[in-house]
Amino acid sequence: MAEKEMSVVRNLDVKRYMGRWYEIASFPSRFQPKNGVDTRATYTLNEDGTVHVLNETWSDGKRGFIEGTAYKADPNSDEAKLKVKFYVPPFLPIIPVTGDYWVLFIDDDYQYALIGQPSRRYLWILSRQNRLDEEIFNELVQKAKDVGYDVSKLHKTPHSETPPEGEEGPKDTKGIWWIKSILGR
Repeated sequence: MAEKEMSVVRNLDVKRYMGRWYEIASFPSRFQPKNGVDTRATYTLNEDGTVHVLNETWSDGKRGFIEGTAYKADPNSDEAKLKVKFYVPPFLPIIPVTGDYWVLFIDDDYQYALIGQPSRRYLWILSRQNRLDEEIFNELVQKAKDVGYDVSKLHKTPHSETPPEGEEGPKDTKGIWWIKSILGR
């Protein structure tokens, strides 16, 4: 069976997309901490039109994070196909690692989104709140399934009743799992 073409969002309003998103579910990377909780991404628009990316997760009470830059793969296209570039290791910006970030679906109010990659090895369900209505969650899962994702690999991300506000918590200096998950290794 030929895989259905993956359609992406057109004319994404980047300004509205900025801010904090919580990871509701994802395809786990084997390098990601199995016990990672409260995983979230915060996007901030840079003056040059690129996007500053901050990914955070908490594991064993420690905050792991990595920062990067997102930009349109094709500046002349209206499709929401982005590239995200991280630097490895996070504290020595020497080796850039680039991954695909395709916005497959976003609701009209920019409250929840489905993010994928052409390889279909990675999938994220993001929400502005750290909880997502089950019905909406199931709709997003179905959308992913319709374009050829093996949704049995989706793992729900645990979230605390009260998510961390800022960047408190001891630092996890390893942080390398983000890179490896982006690289798909």
